[in-house]
Amino acid sequence: MKKKKVAYILATLIVIGAACAIAGYALLLNHPVKKEAFIYIDEDDTADSVFVKMEKELQATALSGIKLMASVYDYEQHIHTGAYKFSPDEKSLDIFRRLKNGNQTPVRLTIPSVRTVGNLLRTVSRQLMTDSTSIAQLLSDSAYCARLGYNEFTLPALFIPNTYEVYWNISADDFINRMKKEHERFWNKERTEKAQSIGYTPIEVAILASIVEEETANKAEKPMVAGLYINRLHKEMPLQADPTVKFALQEFGLRRILNKHLEADSPYNTYKHAGLPPGPIRIPSIEGIESVLNYAHHNYLYMCAKEDFSGTHNFASNFSQHQANARRYQQALNARKIMK
Repeated sequence: MKKKKVAYILATLIVIGAACAIAGYALLLNHPVKKEAFIYIDEDDTADSVFVKMEKELQATALSGIKLMASVYDYEQHIHTGAYKFSPDEKSLDIFRRLKNGNQTPVRLTIPSVRTVGNLLRTVSRQLMTDSTSIAQLLSDSAYCARLGYNEFTLPALFIPNTYEVYWNISADDFINRMKKEHERFWNKERTEKAQSIGYTPIEVAILASIVEEETANKAEKPMVAGLYINRLHKEMPLQADPTVKFALQEFGLRRILNKHLEADSPYNTYKHAGLPPGPIRIPSIEGIESVLNYAHHNYLYMCAKEDFSGTHNFASNFSQHQANARRYQQALNARKIMK
């Protein structure tokens, strides 16, 4: 009888153990995620809010195993911010390990070609946990910018519009350092030598590219416009670029540049000041920079918007031909009653 009792107890323990093992398997090795997606964990999140995000964004169910491990390992006190992408083929145990260890998934960050650094930072802050104010505070520090090799005027040249992989919770300082590294990677030996052959630094190329891009959105025309301005610079002629006047006035919607506009007292007014302005008038795209580095060789010195309002230009190598082009455009403006 005693042997039977012991055998019964052992059998019971084995059954209980097997049941626990099965339950453990169900809790830790199940696949709770139903939809592949990101969850974004920020500094305000708690364990409970993380679980809510998983249920909402991942359509996750059966989170008991993850919640049990969160309790055992005190996840509430060790939450790591970041972006985490999970898929249906991941087990609860693997998901919790990633959360506990802060093993994030990189996100794609798009740096746009926009008019101002402020506009860029607002776009960046919509893609990252870091807010635009924290980045702007660093960039408003002249000593900080000087260590990067820039000042308040040349700073837009730091950014190379492209799409990069970064961690969503990247700090403001790390973000700027990453942009610096990407700038150095872009300005490789080949591009740097091309810039030197024209007689300009990478920053000066960015300044000229910004003017080219404000002059035309037509891809085929950009090298033509770049060549025209390089011709003027080499002849020590003022650029007389209308976009620089708009920038000086901060009136980007002007359709018609009048004599009163040309009197703007600003170093960006290339009608009054020879050479390049002190900094880019927008953050130029890679296409814009390449249009300067690979500019079209021609003898044009003047350009005027076409009278058909196609967004392209008539080019001229002498002033009399330019005047004829300008008259046609002025007549077209008058016909449409565009006064400013």
